[in-house]
Amino acid sequence: MLDMGQVRSFVVLASELNFSRAAKRLNITQPPLSRQIKLLEQELDVTLVERTSRRVTLTPAGLAFLAEAQKLLDQGNAAITATRRAARGSAGSLKIAFVGAATYSFLPKFIGQARISVPQIELELVQMETSEQLHAINASDIDLGLSRPLTGAHHLESLCVAREQMMLAIPRAHPLAATRRPRLDALNGEPFIAFSAPARYLHDKLARLMTQNGVTPRIVQSMTHSQAILSLVSAEIGLAIVPAGTENACFDNVVFRPMDLHEECIAELHAIWSPDNRSLLLPEIRNLISRIGERER
Repeated sequence: MLDMGQVRSFVVLASELNFSRAAKRLNITQPPLSRQIKLLEQELDVTLVERTSRRVTLTPAGLAFLAEAQKLLDQGNAAITATRRAARGSAGSLKIAFVGAATYSFLPKFIGQARISVPQIELELVQMETSEQLHAINASDIDLGLSRPLTGAHHLESLCVAREQMMLAIPRAHPLAATRRPRLDALNGEPFIAFSAPARYLHDKLARLMTQNGVTPRIVQSMTHSQAILSLVSAEIGLAIVPAGTENACFDNVVFRPMDLHEECIAELHAIWSPDNRSLLLPEIRNLISRIGERER
């Protein structure tokens, strides 16, 4: 029966190809490491490592065993993780991606409610743009995304979980900050910080808004994320139009005002997932998100 300590020592040595460095990583000295490798070779009845005064190399048998050894370690780590989850009463984990805008309002509410309603499910969170989420869900790298509405052909299912008014973000010293509800045409000729093309949804939405209303601000910067845009507004580089939830970003030198528009300008946040995802945990999270979404909308 293989000793997992010996297997781990072999994997570390294979990555370093140097007994001194491998021993240091394992927090042992070289003689014990040499003994572990020798015992492993005796157990397998093959030579795994060839060592000369100048270098360490893996034999063909060593190269073949390395892939299997890494699998053994991964399986062992997975078993440990599953055991610890069971001890804590955890049913498993889901990987959820989110766009940066979700962090201002919806995501904190969702996490707080999940800790109460589904404490047995562990959530692994990762920030991704909408296009990245689409690819990651199709590749089964994530289970669910919190994204802007999808466009184009796709087979994913989605649910609108939040709708936010777009607000005008103004440096506190700017004259428009004193206006309770600025008109959109007040932006004509004003320095303006826009969403860049990678933030496709908001970029296109605001471009349409300006075109339909015949408004032409002077675009001085284009940024992908609301946080970066607001930092430039705070530095008095220009004005910006951002989703209302970004007010929670707490920039002291930025004033937010609703705009006087002929029709609403709304930014939506959607939950997206693949109908092919067979996780038994996903329906619980979808139901929770749906309940929160009903309150948010």
